[in-house]
Amino acid sequence: MEIYIQLSLFVIFQICFILQLYYLIANHKRLANYKVDEVLPQVHIPVSVIIAARNEYENLRQNLPLILEQQYPDFEVVVVNDCSYDQSEIILEEYAKEHSNLKIVTITEHERFKTGKKFALTLGIKAAKNEHLLFTDADCQPASVNWITRMAAKFTGNAHIVLGYSPYIKTAGFLNNFIRFETVKTAISYLSAALKGDAYMGIGRNLSYTKTLFFANKGFASHMHVMSGDDDLFVNQNATHDNVAIEIHPEAHMWSDSKEGFGAYYKQKKRHMGVGKLYKNNHRRFLSIDAISGFFFYITLILCLVFKFDPMLMLGFFALRLILQGWLYSKNFKKLRGADLIWWLPFFDLIYYLYLNIFGLIGTFTKTTKWK
Repeated sequence: MEIYIQLSLFVIFQICFILQLYYLIANHKRLANYKVDEVLPQVHIPVSVIIAARNEYENLRQNLPLILEQQYPDFEVVVVNDCSYDQSEIILEEYAKEHSNLKIVTITEHERFKTGKKFALTLGIKAAKNEHLLFTDADCQPASVNWITRMAAKFTGNAHIVLGYSPYIKTAGFLNNFIRFETVKTAISYLSAALKGDAYMGIGRNLSYTKTLFFANKGFASHMHVMSGDDDLFVNQNATHDNVAIEIHPEAHMWSDSKEGFGAYYKQKKRHMGVGKLYKNNHRRFLSIDAISGFFFYITLILCLVFKFDPMLMLGFFALRLILQGWLYSKNFKKLRGADLIWWLPFFDLIYYLYLNIFGLIGTFTKTTKWK
């Protein structure tokens, strides 16, 4: 009986091993081979930067000047002050006196009508005067004064969506390291998919698309009842094989602080993972197969070792996958400002697939009722 258990586990392990190699070679390799444009382009298309902010006084005070002082010839910044009850209104009015390109949209609390981020963004888009829209959050810092230039330059050909990248600032501690690792791994997946012509998500901290695309597809109407998903669901529903570009030059990154506690991180990821069930079916399958095969790759590996099924053979398969990961990910992690995390790969990769499956299950039964 034990030999049958060993063989069954080995067969499952082999299937998962092959699937994991497929994701590495057929998908993640695309980003590793992608060449970043180093020359700063000359761009002149008018751009509207849109920020939805609720009780973000301190973040607006620190980060808004970095956006208002971008070196770009024609842009405005639209800040939607969404029912804030802190001093956000005061700081926004002060900046508006200093910067003529700052536009403020104010939403007031209504006892019968509860607003959300999608409503705030929709008002911001309607208030924007320009066709090309660039989105970020109040707690984000552009990596350089050329952020707008780099993102706007990608609107060439049929591109109506530009996916940017938003890393987290490095601090001490296990949680920060894992959050940064998970952010890089997630980016490798969605950016590689975009390069393949099958984009399935974007990150609202650094995302751009056209006003025409937004209104032609009725904005967030199909998922306005879901609090999250203003970024990934919009991209998932409106991306085509040729209307998406990516921009990952270091000057185009949008930095932010990671959550400092496990409780805050749990709430954030539960909210984000809750929208995955609304992705297109082919994207749900694509992500589910990766998550499940990665999870069972480790589970069956451990069980085969426990049942003493040719330990050298099993460790050889593990080493082969790890070497291939190291080869491809060393390039990707460097591009995405996570080079120091490559040494965590053997440990964090296991935690990552546990995380995907646990939060995937939680997200299936999650209903988010507020965004802040």
